[in-house]
Amino acid sequence: MSFNTFGHLFRVTTFGESHGPAIGCVVDGCPPRIPLTEADIQPYLDRRRPGQSRYTTQRQEPDTVKILSGVFIDEASGIQITTGTPIALVIDNVDKRSKDYSDIKDKYRPGHADYTYDVKYGLRDYRGGGRQSARETAMRVAAGAIARKIVPGLTVRGALVAMGPHRVDRARWDWAEVERNPFFCPDAATAAVLGDYLDGLRKRGSSIGAVIEVVADGVPAGLGAPIYGKLDGDLAAALMSINAVKGVEIGAGFAAAALTGEQNGDEMRMGNDGKPLFLSNNAGGILGGISTGQAVVARFAVKPTSSILIPRRTVDCYGRETEISTTGRHDPCVGIRAVPIGEAMVACVIADHYLRQRGQVGESPIWPFTPPAR
Repeated sequence: MSFNTFGHLFRVTTFGESHGPAIGCVVDGCPPRIPLTEADIQPYLDRRRPGQSRYTTQRQEPDTVKILSGVFIDEASGIQITTGTPIALVIDNVDKRSKDYSDIKDKYRPGHADYTYDVKYGLRDYRGGGRQSARETAMRVAAGAIARKIVPGLTVRGALVAMGPHRVDRARWDWAEVERNPFFCPDAATAAVLGDYLDGLRKRGSSIGAVIEVVADGVPAGLGAPIYGKLDGDLAAALMSINAVKGVEIGAGFAAAALTGEQNGDEMRMGNDGKPLFLSNNAGGILGGISTGQAVVARFAVKPTSSILIPRRTVDCYGRETEISTTGRHDPCVGIRAVPIGEAMVACVIADHYLRQRGQVGESPIWPFTPPAR
């Protein structure tokens, strides 16, 4: 299996399976002399960690990260810093229950990649899906913690903005509320109804999808490249690579199709700092594949969890028609824990483009450009 690496200058390679001894990643391209310890990474992993509420899988994984390489204690300051060499990270799997899958090891789960893995490779790891499991995304979150330290002034935040029929009221948006409820929801009133809604789905043995919004503030203008190196193109690819994601939009996204030209175009005036000021952000902070300096805004849709208790029709690997009911420990809404994963992927893409920009033109050109005297 190839294609386990993403990024150009900031490159992340992940490895490991859901029920293997450990999962890990190698982060290559991180600049040297950046302070980095496990304590810088662990808080992001704790936000994604399973078993923190009854609304997520009850698999109890502490997700304690270990840095194996790429750091050194600076003698002058006594601070552990990056060396510029590959940073290897590992997390042990400590709460595997492979027996939960023994009854369905020959059956293809509807909505899962069981059949496609089998038809491609001629074998599959039925224990939690092996490499297709979202367990792998813990390492993306770890890499995202490093990426956040590369771009000066960068802040990346995510929130759940829809679950099934429930949508947040943007007039009540409060970033602080995201950390106060188990749904990463920025609207306290909407968060208050999600618990009962998910409990009902869980009791029925069903699941539901969600929409996640990620906002990156402090993104310098000028990141990205025309045609095949577009910032929004790479963001879309990175977010689509997350398990269960079936759609991505930037800025106004699909809603832009209902706008007129005068409504959609973000008008500009001159700001007090001598730089252009945008009066709206339908572009999501990206024009022509290049960042404008506004907040970069992306949303992605996560499908319902495919492992459910309700019996479904399927076939097995011997070509026989059968039924399947998936027991074990599963999220009734995988979109909840997708919030820190989406943040991490956005951070990794922006860090990669920041290093690419710096490598091509050095520091960003000063705006406005002063034309030569005539």
